[in-house]
Amino acid sequence: MNQSRQWRPTMFEFSGLTNDTNLSIFLFMFFLLVYVITVVGNIGLAIIVHKTSTLHTPMYVFLSYLSMVDLFYSSVIVPKMVSDILSRKKFISFYGCALQFYFFAAFASIDVHLLSNMAYDRYAAICYPLHYVSIMTRTKCLRMVLIAFALGFFQSSIQTSCIFSLQYCGSNFIDHFYCDIPPLLKLSCSDTFTCDMVIMFLIGFYGIASLATILVSYIYILVAILQIKSTKGRQKAFSTCSSHIICASIFYVSVFLTYLRPPSNLIDKHSKVASIFYSVMTPMLNPLIYSLRNQEVKTIIVQIIHRLGSKKM
Repeated sequence: MNQSRQWRPTMFEFSGLTNDTNLSIFLFMFFLLVYVITVVGNIGLAIIVHKTSTLHTPMYVFLSYLSMVDLFYSSVIVPKMVSDILSRKKFISFYGCALQFYFFAAFASIDVHLLSNMAYDRYAAICYPLHYVSIMTRTKCLRMVLIAFALGFFQSSIQTSCIFSLQYCGSNFIDHFYCDIPPLLKLSCSDTFTCDMVIMFLIGFYGIASLATILVSYIYILVAILQIKSTKGRQKAFSTCSSHIICASIFYVSVFLTYLRPPSNLIDKHSKVASIFYSVMTPMLNPLIYSLRNQEVKTIIVQIIHRLGSKKM
């Protein structure tokens, strides 16, 4: 009975973001606003793509899926994090922790695959404009999205089963604001070497493979853009890629800073800051970046605002 309890604690407790009461109120208001913008921005962008026939192209189809994944991805972490900011005790059940980690890891991985899909789409559009429609067919786009979801949930299942099959016989205090890999491994009293290697391989393989797809795609895109003679043509080609480059850069830099660092440096304030960027800020920034930097989306948003304004008049 005691061994069973030691092996599987019923609850974990988070350290949270801060214990400063004055700072807590500010953080609560700030991250609540961030989450509201995330929800409105991602749902709004997905609806705009769905309702606008001119946006029924592979790039925007991938973008609409990215928006919905970002919404779920953020919702797994942020509501609990926001409610914990004003709580003295920040508890989560063992199974709640496992579920939080499972869906967070799955949606993060799907995000990675969708970003690489979008890079491939831009490569096909810019490098093979005459064959783009035949290359990026509706069936192929759907297949790429399904593969992204399948791989995301597959690798998440492996990571979750690996981490939550370990023994936790000491402290149940997680030095973080959600159930993440480094603090959970730190709590375990099992030999975590195998689990470390499996997780490092999965994150490294999926992350680097996706990043390599993006980098190779943009090398070919850059070569193709430089061959365009008109300045206006080069600017138009590059503008279709700039939003994706910014979003992918923010996501990958923050993820690699968190997970692909020496173990001794994993649990610290810098890791929390990086975690906030890819788990909280990135899902909010993605729709804003695509809306503000994409002329087609921007034009449609302006038209919607004018229509709503004229109806009120």
